[in-house]
Amino acid sequence: MRVLLLLSGGLDSVLAGCILQDQGLEIVGLTFESPFFGAERAVSEARRMNWPLVVVDITEEEIQIVEKPKYGYGRHMNPCLDCHLQMVRLAGQLLPRYQAAFVATGEVLGERPLSQNRQALQIVERESGLEGYVLRPLSAQLLPETEVEKKGWVKREALLDIQGRSRKRQMELAEKYQLEGYATPSGGCLLTDPGYSARLRKLRSWRGRLKKEDIWLLRYGRHFFGSDYWVVIGRDEGENRILRQLALPEDIKITTVSKKGPQTVVRFKKKETPVKIREAALLTIRYSQARREEKAIVKWSSRAKEEKLELAKAEWSKYLTENYNLRSTSIAYRELTEDYNP
Repeated sequence: MRVLLLLSGGLDSVLAGCILQDQGLEIVGLTFESPFFGAERAVSEARRMNWPLVVVDITEEEIQIVEKPKYGYGRHMNPCLDCHLQMVRLAGQLLPRYQAAFVATGEVLGERPLSQNRQALQIVERESGLEGYVLRPLSAQLLPETEVEKKGWVKREALLDIQGRSRKRQMELAEKYQLEGYATPSGGCLLTDPGYSARLRKLRSWRGRLKKEDIWLLRYGRHFFGSDYWVVIGRDEGENRILRQLALPEDIKITTVSKKGPQTVVRFKKKETPVKIREAALLTIRYSQARREEKAIVKWSSRAKEEKLELAKAEWSKYLTENYNLRSTSIAYRELTEDYNP
C-alpha cells in the first residue's frame, strides 16, 4: 500500500515516513515550493531515504493565502494554519494520481502553537476533505483513531504518542534510524522572518496587492520604497546576478561605471521619470566604491534606451541625508560574503 507523505525536509516528517515504512508501506514524498519557501531540504532528504518525491509549485495559492488568511497570521506574516491546510487539501487531490491510500504528515501535537494544536489539527482534517484519512504517526495515539487505523492499514499500537516542543523522543528515534544532519523543526519559510515580513508589508502597502514577480524580487538586496517607485540594490556579486535575472523588461537597471558598485533594479508603478531614475542612481552610488569620489558616472538602461549620468558628490550627499538619513561616507560596495549586511 502506498502513502503520500508531506515531506518538509525536517526530522519529524522523515521520522513519520520511517515509522510507516516499518509497517510495510510504500512512501511517496510530496513537497511544495513558492517564493516563500523552497523544496531543497525535502529533495535532499528524499534522496537520502531513497523515496520518490513529487514537487508542486503553489506560488499563486500561497499569494492568495498571504493576502487574506482565513485563520490569521502568526507572529509575523506567516499564515501557518491556512498554509498547511492548503497543502493537505492538495495532497488529497493528488492521491488518485499516485495511487496512494491516504496522506501522512510529520505533525506533532502541541509542537507549533498556531498550526499544531488539537483544534488546528481537527480543522485541517475536516476542511481538507480528508477526514479520517490524514495520519500523524508521531502523535497518533493521542488523537482520535483514523479510518486508516480502523481499516487495519496501519497498526495503531506501532504509532507514537509524542507531544509538545521537547525534541528528546525525536532525537532518540533519529539515533534508532541512523539519521544525521537533519534540519531543525523551525525555519525554512521567509514568512516567519521578521525582516522579510516587514518588507512584505511595505510591498503590499506600496503595490496594493501582491504579485509573483514582486515577491521574488523582495527576497534579495536592500529595498527603498518611494510613492511610485521601488529601488532594490544588490548586496554582493551573487545578488547582483540574481537581480539582473529577476529584472522585468519594463524595469530600469542601474550600475556605476566609474567605480565598482552594485546592481540596482528600479520598478515603477506606472511610467518611469528622469527625476526618479536620478534618485535611484544617487542611492546606487551610496553603496558603491564611487561614493568616495568627487563625482561618479552611472549607467542606466531600460528596454528602449541606455544613458549615462555624471553626478557630483554634493548632490548625492544632500539627497541621501535629506531623504533617507544615510551618510555618503558609509562602507563602500566590494566583493562581499553572503552574510554581509552593513
